[in-house]
Amino acid sequence: MFRKRMYSSVATYILLICGLYRAVAATGLVNDEVKRTVDLSTHLAKISAEILLSNEGDSAVNSFVVALEPELASHLAYIGASVKGDEEDDGHLELSETVLPGQSGKFFKVELPSSLAAGSKLRVKVETMLSHVLRPFPTQITQAEKQLVVFQGNHYMYSPYPSRSQTTRVRLASKTVETYTRLGNPSKLDEVIEYGPFRDVAPFSQDTMKIHYENNTPFLTISSITRTIEVSHWGNIAVEETIDLRHTGAYLKGPFSRYDYQRQSDSGISSVKSFKTILPASAQDVYYRDEIGNISTSHLQILEDSVEVEVRPRFPLFGGWKTHYMVGYNLPSYEYLYTLGDQYALKMRLVDHVYDDQVIDFLTVKLILPEGARNVHMETPYPVSRDSDQLHYTYLDTFGRPVLVATKSNLVEQHIQDMVVHYNFNKILMLQEPLLVVGAFYILFFTVIIYVRLDFSITKDPAAEVRMKVASITEQVLTLVNKRLGLYRHMDEVVNRYKQTRDSGALNGGRKTLEADHRTLTNDINSLQARLKAEGSDLAEKVGEVQKLDGQVKDLVCRSCQEAERLVAGKVKKEAYIENEKGLASKRQDLVSRIDSLLDAL
Repeated sequence: MFRKRMYSSVATYILLICGLYRAVAATGLVNDEVKRTVDLSTHLAKISAEILLSNEGDSAVNSFVVALEPELASHLAYIGASVKGDEEDDGHLELSETVLPGQSGKFFKVELPSSLAAGSKLRVKVETMLSHVLRPFPTQITQAEKQLVVFQGNHYMYSPYPSRSQTTRVRLASKTVETYTRLGNPSKLDEVIEYGPFRDVAPFSQDTMKIHYENNTPFLTISSITRTIEVSHWGNIAVEETIDLRHTGAYLKGPFSRYDYQRQSDSGISSVKSFKTILPASAQDVYYRDEIGNISTSHLQILEDSVEVEVRPRFPLFGGWKTHYMVGYNLPSYEYLYTLGDQYALKMRLVDHVYDDQVIDFLTVKLILPEGARNVHMETPYPVSRDSDQLHYTYLDTFGRPVLVATKSNLVEQHIQDMVVHYNFNKILMLQEPLLVVGAFYILFFTVIIYVRLDFSITKDPAAEVRMKVASITEQVLTLVNKRLGLYRHMDEVVNRYKQTRDSGALNGGRKTLEADHRTLTNDINSLQARLKAEGSDLAEKVGEVQKLDGQVKDLVCRSCQEAERLVAGKVKKEAYIENEKGLASKRQDLVSRIDSLLDAL
């Protein structure tokens, strides 16, 4: 009896699967032609497929299904579909996630703008963005090595419909390819590998595509970002983004040499020195800081349609390294806030552009509305998770400002879209803050009257003030020492040009500039050392050691210059010059390393 029941269950399951296949096949849709492009030139995998759908059934269809392999489903960040016209996209289509029982992977139902009649054809375009799908191999590299990554996907487009013809073009980040699968005898030209055409591809066909290639593009990932938007009816919207950023490429193996990184252009080629953040064109009062304070290495450029901020962290980001910083700015509320009586609507981006080809693992948006806002309703361009509302208290608040909290994971640039927040606000409540200001001034004047008549002095903490002064002086010393090391690198370039051009005038000019700038910087550092001594800090001795070592470095630079003059004048042979230069460079590297150690101890 048990065996009969088991056979009956298996037979029912097989009938269910066969019915599903018949349901998919009953639509009569066939991929007449598929042209797929896999863009692997960044740390994202951007897959674009142009599909010529052919309805070979007996009735019209209103939708079709897009599928994604189970191995790539967890990496999906964005998927979109549109109808292709003769020259450009005619419009985006609505997608909704669906299920195909008995099949693994992700499936999306795409609604067509109009019914596709039997015997008709339609060209559609499907775009897919995959994050964290490129795997560094090897997983650890030294500062001098280049980064290699592995992509593993599918030679065919994963589809529930049969395909008559498929071609796949893979665009890489460089010409250097270690290995790649060779299904169908593919062709390779520079950074492009072309597979196909593949004829008569069955539904749900899979064949592993594996490419191991060089990719030194920035593998930056935002681990978490908290975007706080504070709305004021007094004409301002304050925006602040708190960002945790990490380099998700191959981990740095071995020590980091600041000297090699600054001297050699290809040292740490996969690291990230800076990137550009794009702010709205009306952004004002922009700041960029971390827990230490303002980061002065940033640059701001005001363009016609945007404001660009060159974000340069305090240190370059290698694989496995991370940084934490904040970017904030103010916006005029009249550009984003619309009103009709007591009804208000705020239209702003849910997430903004942090860097090109951005990947955000987790986003938190906190929208702080004016105190007294009610009947709040939030409309988002795509599904987000809503946490419980909170209250935010700031100056002149009594019962708190309502805070809307929304979260979402795995976002890319395609998620930079507008949200709309509707709420009601009684304008009479705007008198609350002026009245509170009047009351606050009254209390202030009364307090001053009491204060001038009584002694409320508090003992100061001199030790804390000394520590703050020492920290400020130390930061100035680090800046000046780095500038002075830069003088030596510039002198190296002058000497190299002299050996090529034999222009002694340019060499003497560079030498005079070095002497003058070096004297100025050294005097400034000596002044700061004297201030450290006056504060009683033991760091003054370390600064003195740095000064002594720098004098030796300067002597070696001058000797290199003299050796170059002897070489050009023919007083020394090239072999002897090269040997002497190696010895000088070795000594100089040792001195610079000792200076770096002392700077790290400051």
